[in-house]
Amino acid sequence: MKIKFSYMMVAIAIILSFLLYKDGLKGLELKLQDLWLQEGRAIDSRIAIIAIDDESLQQIGHWPWNRDTHANLVRILNEGKVAIIGFDVTFPLPAEDAKEDEQFIHAIQSNDNVVLARYGQFASYATEGMIESTALSEPFPALKEAASGLGHLNTIPDQDGIVRKALLQFSYQGEMVQSFSAVIAEKYLEQQGQALTINHKALNRFQQLHIDYVGKPNAFEVIPYTMVLNGDVPPLYFENRIVLVGPYTVGIKDDFLTPMSQKQPMYGVEIHANIIQNLLEGNFKKEVAWQWNMGLLLVAAGIAYFICRMRSSLLSLLLFVLTTGIVLLTSKILYGKGWIISLVYMLTLFTVSYIVSVGFNYFTEQLERKRITSIFGRYVAPQVVTEILENGEEGLKLGGSRKDISVIFVDIRGFTTLSESVEPEEIVGILNEYLNLTANCIFEYGGTLDKFIGDATMAIFNAPLPIENHELQAVKTAWAMKEGAAVLEEKLLERYGKSVKFGIGIHTGPAVVGNIGSKTRMDYTAIGDTVNTAARLESNTKPGQIIISDKVYEKVKNQVVVNPLGEIHVKGKVEGITIYELEGVRR
Repeated sequence: MKIKFSYMMVAIAIILSFLLYKDGLKGLELKLQDLWLQEGRAIDSRIAIIAIDDESLQQIGHWPWNRDTHANLVRILNEGKVAIIGFDVTFPLPAEDAKEDEQFIHAIQSNDNVVLARYGQFASYATEGMIESTALSEPFPALKEAASGLGHLNTIPDQDGIVRKALLQFSYQGEMVQSFSAVIAEKYLEQQGQALTINHKALNRFQQLHIDYVGKPNAFEVIPYTMVLNGDVPPLYFENRIVLVGPYTVGIKDDFLTPMSQKQPMYGVEIHANIIQNLLEGNFKKEVAWQWNMGLLLVAAGIAYFICRMRSSLLSLLLFVLTTGIVLLTSKILYGKGWIISLVYMLTLFTVSYIVSVGFNYFTEQLERKRITSIFGRYVAPQVVTEILENGEEGLKLGGSRKDISVIFVDIRGFTTLSESVEPEEIVGILNEYLNLTANCIFEYGGTLDKFIGDATMAIFNAPLPIENHELQAVKTAWAMKEGAAVLEEKLLERYGKSVKFGIGIHTGPAVVGNIGSKTRMDYTAIGDTVNTAARLESNTKPGQIIISDKVYEKVKNQVVVNPLGEIHVKGKVEGITIYELEGVRR
């Protein structure tokens, strides 16, 4: 059975390996990474957001605002020696009033630190490699020329609508279009005398960067637009900082779901803030190649097989929990060092392996119990086999307990005479028929077949399993034997001209019941005066006669028809025993 289980483990590993190769559990993998790996960290105070929020919309008016409003903001921020200003809004067309644009353009030209936005359009599908844009929306020419830099705002959610990756660049008509976040980070680092270094090996097959979010929505410092215009926040507050200007209201519809909160959307400007912090930190997370994940999965399969082979389900469960914890902890450590390993396949392997192991062990145990019951039930009573299986080694210990039981002894009268005139092979067949009859009758009424003693049978009732009205059940068993023997007697009389009959004795009382014998050979049996008395009663029966003791009679007198036989003395007992011949059982 272990070989078959190993086949099942191999099948599980092959199925999960195939799913890993095909990325079949990608959705679950992403959800698990969201829950486990994205936990947030310290916010970079160099980044601030000036929000086009509801408060500002109420004071300034409906969007879009006049360009001179933005010009005022740029002038105020530059008074405070801001490092970079990034507008997370597009200006594709000139304003109706050319003076508005002139002020805005002049404010931008005065300081070489304003980054404006582009926006690309893509086909409905994309192949691996650099994504190609089919169209590009940019600021109108004069504004574009005035800007210090241009970056695209495109945010591409995964299939479940959650933004986990940043598109750092795409191609348009042979030109590389950098992302809004990358342009801002690059220009800021240039001002600090540093260079932006992007680990291109960490980009996925579509040249996207994994976003390691620093916090939930509203984690970055957000200042309403009007507070800056009104002077509530002094310009020097933004000294040497990156300021992102963008929508912070649901009305402009620039919000997305993120791993940090799949119910509360995060505004696009804050997603850019997260990306910028990643770039400034040089925080690049690389998904390990599927071959490495495959290797880890196979190692996990070997560990799972080792754990499943343990006999204790509780120990297996504890080891699976421990191993799962180690895998999760390791994944988090690797994540901190810039590596993302696949979790869902290994955890699925552990979960499925444990469930299959428990089910397989239960199934094999039931088969084994059935096999043992079937085999040993031919040698001892099925109830005894059941007790041994349920109690394990405890059920095999020597010793017994005192119980009230009913005991039957059955002997075949005339069998010795018959065996003298019949071939040995035939006599064995005849004996087996009679013993089979006694055994079936005992089992039918819930008794325990204690043993066969030559052509005799011993049975006990009320042990090891309790039986209600065990005295009556013993009597019914004896009567069923008498009725069943009639057919066998007629068959023997026709074939051999001779007949045999049962002699049956029944007594009830206390006895010690349990495993009696040595450590190497034992019997489940009963010992005591009750057993001896039942045997003596059987030895006093005539062929075809059933004798019950007075103790049995007192328990069953309302259900039986008897013939009183008076008192007899049996070997080993001083006092006599009143006995009755059983002549029928009332239905």
